[in-house]
Amino acid sequence: MENKLLDKVARSLSVEMPYAKSMDRYLDQIIKDIRPLGEDLREEEYYLEKPWLEIRDDVHFHKAILHFFNEGGEYLRSVDGDVSGGSWRYMERSNKLLIEHSGGAELYDLAFLDGKFFILDKHGDQERLGQRKYTVLIHEPLGKRLEWRDAMEYLYNSYRNKNTYYITIVLIILTLIAIMVALSVW
Repeated sequence: MENKLLDKVARSLSVEMPYAKSMDRYLDQIIKDIRPLGEDLREEEYYLEKPWLEIRDDVHFHKAILHFFNEGGEYLRSVDGDVSGGSWRYMERSNKLLIEHSGGAELYDLAFLDGKFFILDKHGDQERLGQRKYTVLIHEPLGKRLEWRDAMEYLYNSYRNKNTYYITIVLIILTLIAIMVALSVW
């Protein structure tokens, strides 16, 4: 247990983000650490009525895909300005998101959600099928400024900064306790 805690502290204070060849691999490495800092699907205010820009690590991907999750279950998808509609539904008991559109329906688990990132993990073994595991959506104003590697760095840094903040608070509290104990011994 102590080694795991020390590893987590060291990882959160490390300067470099772990290297990976693909966005899915980056996310596999950091999702387990950032997930506790994120929100849940039932907290719809984090993803409703916002333009979510899809990013991919494919060099041949040059489309601007926006996703909108609107009140009442309306789902809109804009591909280079051409809009198609559908519906979305939060499946509360299973904590999954079902998106229905003209191409069919897709079932997702939430990987991470905050005000800037909405990362969905498509249900099933996508790797075995040769498909992308994650659908990465970034709030459009931020997403337009970032390439996929920059987005992974941004996500990792937000985790590292939050962790560093909490570690600093804990160290200050421990130092104060140590001082109080030392003073009470005198």
